[in-house]
Amino acid sequence: MSLLDALRANPDALDHLIWHGDFDPTRSYDHVEEVVLASGAALERFAKDNAGGTYFLCGEGGEERPVLFADSEGGAALLAVGVPELVRLLLAVPWWRDCHRLTEEESANAAAEYLEMAEESLERDLDLPAERDAVAAALGLEVPSEAEALARLREVAFGLGPSFVLLNAEEGGAYEPLFRA
Repeated sequence: MSLLDALRANPDALDHLIWHGDFDPTRSYDHVEEVVLASGAALERFAKDNAGGTYFLCGEGGEERPVLFADSEGGAALLAVGVPELVRLLLAVPWWRDCHRLTEEESANAAAEYLEMAEESLERDLDLPAERDAVAAALGLEVPSEAEALARLREVAFGLGPSFVLLNAEEGGAYEPLFRA
């Protein structure tokens, strides 16, 4: 069974990633506009976020393909090489969107804001590490530390990312990078 199938079959894991990761693999409707990779490689939509963003698998193959995220405002970034790496990132650093420079200091600030917002929204105290670890165990994944997840995201986004430029299919304009070195 693929990780996406396992995730879709586990309501607790799915709810956690929808709520905390803003990642919903049960929705894969069209992106806000038609997009293509500059390289001409294939793009396969496989998940959405709650703000119109889309997760794409790049190239040919299965869940081991590179994962590109495109927001609804014209920004994009390569996030992971494979769905398992993406899910580990979402479990370790669900506030990754607020880490434009991918630093640990930035992440610590984003984490504090995220946890406060989440507890207010849920109207309860949140034990995110315990919930995250239960989801990871159910999916057979190990969760990297926040520092490890950010380092890997930096490596993927800046090392491999330039090979995965997303273009508006009609106008040809490139999406802006979500992260800055």
